[in-house]
Parts: sequence; C-alpha cells; structure tokens
Amino acid sequence: MGTLKGKKALITGGAQGLGAAISRELVKQGCNIAVHYFSSAQGAEEICAEARKDGVNAFAFQADLTDEAQALKLVNDAAAALGGIDILINNTGDLVKRVYLEDIDDEFWNKVMDVNIRSMMYVSKYAVKYLAEADGASIVNLASLAGRKGGHSGSLVYSTSKGAVITWTRALSGELAGRGIRVNCVAPGLMLGTRFHDTHTTEESARKTIEGIPLGRAGTAEDVARPVVFLASEYDGLITGATLDINGGVYCA
Repeated sequence: MGTLKGKKALITGGAQGLGAAISRELVKQGCNIAVHYFSSAQGAEEICAEARKDGVNAFAFQADLTDEAQALKLVNDAAAALGGIDILINNTGDLVKRVYLEDIDDEFWNKVMDVNIRSMMYVSKYAVKYLAEADGASIVNLASLAGRKGGHSGSLVYSTSKGAVITWTRALSGELAGRGIRVNCVAPGLMLGTRFHDTHTTEESARKTIEGIPLGRAGTAEDVARPVVFLASEYDGLITGATLDINGGVYCA
C-alpha cells in the first residue's frame, strides 16, 4: 500500500456515517482532507479539529452537490485550500425514503438520482483537472449491495442509482486511465451504527439480514473505511474499474 502522508483528499458527505469514518481513516494515514457536508456542520468541524490535532491540514466546506454551481465551487475551494487534489471520495448519497413502484413519481425519481448520480458526476467532472495534475490520482465511489442485488422492497430507485454508480465506475475508469487517474468503487452491505441504516433499516429487518450473512455479523463504518483507503492509497497500482464488495459474503462478484 502506498503512503498517504501529505496526499490531498476531498471527501463528499465526509462528516457523518461512512464518510466520517473514511475521513478519519485518511487522517490516520497522514492525508490532508477537505470534508464536504450538506447539513452536518458540527460533525465536519469536529473531524477537522481532530485532524489538525494529528498534524494534518483539514478544511470543511458546505455545498448542495445537486447544484452544479455549488459543486464547482466546492471543488475549486477544496483544491485551493489543500493545494490540489490527489484523491476524490464520492460518498454523498441517500435512499431518501422507501417508495414502491406504484407511488414513484418524477419528483422522487429525480431527487434520488440527483443525490446519488448527478452529484457524483458534477464533482468528478470538476475535480478531474486537479486529479490529472497529481502524481497518481484516485477516485473511489460509494455504491451499495443494493446496486448488486436490488435491495429490499421500497428501494427500487435507490438500488437503480447505486447500480448506475457501479457502471459509472467501470466506464469512467476507462476514460481517465490515460490521464493517470484510477477509478474504483466499493459496495457495502448492512453497516449498522450509521445514520443511513438507523433511518432506513428496522431492527427486525437488520436481524433477518444478519441471519443471511455468511460471516455472521453486520458491518461497521470502519469496515468500509479501510478498503476505501486501500483503494485510494494504491495510487501507483493497477487496480481500476473494480467494485469491491463489503458484505460478509452475501454477494461475491
């Protein structure tokens, strides 16, 4: 694994849940970070304060990434603060709520796709010029087991969007390979203790899911953060276009 000491990373949705764990793991490896948040200002500032105590540079930025102008400003501000971008973690995303096929309307469809796909497109689009200037750059996208298996009932739009993240990763890896930018993806399964699953997963649903996990347990945010940081730190490696499944054996590609 290549060292991340002194590398510069932008983490979208980096102030809570999986994003917070990823931000902290990057700091642990000596990475300077720009933590994006939408509404978790306190979490972002706490992470940055912790990071500075550990001797790295850390900055927090608020933006609605479904707005192209705000996404552009975020990327430019992060690059200015960090002195460039070596690593982009596209973590922002949400199920929003469970909606069944008969009740899906254009407004809901567009909202989920905007949060999970359009935001990723905007940030990646504007970060590329900085990543191309880095000495070995890496993009890591956050998909989901739902994008592999279809998810539980009521997550049709979310699952579709996360399947698109996996395809986006494969396609973008080919497009950016010639510019020295690797693009990979992780697809987490049930990760308890995160706001996502606290909001959208009932105790009964979690219990039934865990019963079907070969390794016998749900994951944690740290179980996702470590593989994400590995993919980011393999900046001079050959891994690109890959999706790493993190689900305890429920799905093996």
